[in-house]
Amino acid sequence: MKSYLSAIRTTILLVVLTLAGLASGTASAQEDRRVRIINETSHTIVRFFGSNAGTTDWEEDILGDKVLEPGQSVMINFDDGTGYCKFDFKAEFSDGDEVVKNGIDVCEISSFRFTE
Repeated sequence: MKSYLSAIRTTILLVVLTLAGLASGTASAQEDRRVRIINETSHTIVRFFGSNAGTTDWEEDILGDKVLEPGQSVMINFDDGTGYCKFDFKAEFSDGDEVVKNGIDVCEISSFRFTE
């Protein structure tokens, strides 16, 4: 009887540890807000903005003094400390065009492509 109870306790412990591992894996995935921005157009991205979807301000150009040439990519961490996952993206191109994409879930994607 003792070995049967010990086996049950061991099984319960393994189930609890497995569930805890699954929960922490989910939390880590939600915390990862890094997204590779890929320029698949024929024009250079000269400015790029990514703002929390709950704001109306684009804030600063994430690229700074850099640009994103056609075919290039850059990894950006969108973790702004708010816990939000939805961001609006705005790319300004060398030919004067602007592209705005709203409501991008940076917790669910690992890359985003600007295409023509």
